[in-house]
Amino acid sequence: MKKRKYQNVVAMHFREHSSIYLFVVVLFLMGVIFGAIIVNSLSFTQKEDLFYYLSQFFGQVSDGKVAASKDLFYQSFFHNSKFVGLMWVLGVSIIGLPITLILLFMKGMVVGFTVGFLVNQMGWEGFVLSFVSVLPQNLLVIPVFIIGATLSVAFSLKMIRRQFMKKQGQPIMPLLGGYVAAFLAALVFIAIAAAIEAYISPLLMKTIVESVHS
Repeated sequence: MKKRKYQNVVAMHFREHSSIYLFVVVLFLMGVIFGAIIVNSLSFTQKEDLFYYLSQFFGQVSDGKVAASKDLFYQSFFHNSKFVGLMWVLGVSIIGLPITLILLFMKGMVVGFTVGFLVNQMGWEGFVLSFVSVLPQNLLVIPVFIIGATLSVAFSLKMIRRQFMKKQGQPIMPLLGGYVAAFLAALVFIAIAAAIEAYISPLLMKTIVESVHS
């Protein structure tokens, strides 16, 4: 019964905010596309400089000289937690609505640029490398960011309606409680993604880099 109840709540949530989800997903994908386009607008010298640093990093990966997994975990967790925390604060502050959307667009742009640059410089090998270095943790991180941005936007819109349109609707405390719970749950998924990025992705990258250089 409890499982069915939670399924109904989740289904109702997605139905209620389907238009916001659609907008947020399209915005993120636009960021990815824009990031990939930026790669093609770089000059030859800029690409060479970036690829030089990338080659240095791959050399360190191959030699096992990357940061300790524990340090990578904390770095990834705190970086993504700050991102989600900022979206949470922006949602509560109302005026942060456009900034939330800009942040999500920029996140998409970073992903698009990273994958686009690897593919542009290394072809098929770059695609495989991006598949093992970017994709695993982002399978969790990106949905968390999309859901987080949607909740932030939805909460902001509800607050705007309450403040400026004098529509009471649902009491604020249960809304705020659900909002806080959702972002605490997001931190759990971010921790799992950080563990993947710290302990699994480096091993996969080392395997691919060694096979490329062999």
